Amino acid sequence: MTDPTTVTPHVSGTNPVRDLPLHELDGFTHRWVEVGGVRLHAVDGGRPDAPAVVLLAGFPQTWWAWRKVMPSLADRFRVIAVDLPGQGNSERPEGSYGTHAAAAHVHSAVKALGVSTYWLAAHDIGAWVAFSLALNHGSHLRGVALLDAGIPGITLPESIPTDPERAWKTWHFAFHLVPDLPETLLTGRERDYVDWFLKTKAHSPDTFDDADVDHYAASLAADGGLRASLAYYRDAAESARKNHQALDRQHLTVPVLGISSSHGSIPDMAASISPWADNITGVVVPDAGHFIPDEQPEAVAAALAGFIARAA
Repeated sequence: MTDPTTVTPHVSGTNPVRDLPLHELDGFTHRWVEVGGVRLHAVDGGRPDAPAVVLLAGFPQTWWAWRKVMPSLADRFRVIAVDLPGQGNSERPEGSYGTHAAAAHVHSAVKALGVSTYWLAAHDIGAWVAFSLALNHGSHLRGVALLDAGIPGITLPESIPTDPERAWKTWHFAFHLVPDLPETLLTGRERDYVDWFLKTKAHSPDTFDDADVDHYAASLAADGGLRASLAYYRDAAESARKNHQALDRQHLTVPVLGISSSHGSIPDMAASISPWADNITGVVVPDAGHFIPDEQPEAVAAALAGFIARAA
């Protein structure tokens, strides 16, 4: 991906992923921002004169992961859900998918939408990108919430557990790193793979309906989406190195909220991040697995609103 800081971003209405239909959400508008030669998709709504909350999703999802949370925040904030490079209706560029490059694109896109400072909330791989964004662009953040994610070089395990009681939560990290094999096995079978992820890692298998599974599978299948999604894992070592380089200069200085869940992957997000953050609090959402915004949206919205109120 081209460095977005060398190119002036601009907002357009052109969808670069024609094969992936757009989902509509009442009160929100689809927008595309071209940054560094990459068109990123954003879903923008709420109060335009209020503080902005930017939302990032992870694998195997898109901005749609936040659809149940966004309306609850929209009466108090401007809410912008952004598809990461290679995700959803954002363009799937060639090149590095290290989180520092992705973070620069996301930050440039938010600035192009007229937002200079903002709150950031992110889940899974979105949290990888958010952590790097907070390291590099912390002066533009009012606070960052990280949901159920191991961070490359920080809390992401270097070895995968072999105990079946734990291995099912993390086995895919090694699988996604293998060159070519995941594409060979998953192309044409994206729906089966997505269905397993969503229904196994959620506390309740009824959280996701067939339409949700269809949407996320279509995102992976469309225009190189699978290649792009796997690239975040394949470039995780680069992300880890750059995280450590940044942390050698400074810790996270922005307020951080770690959101865990009763049946998620990371039992205590706040504790896992605390050695690298100067101001961190945590909350555990009950009756939820890995996909906390889908499973307990009201609790997530309340946690974010409370965090913003306290930090502000």
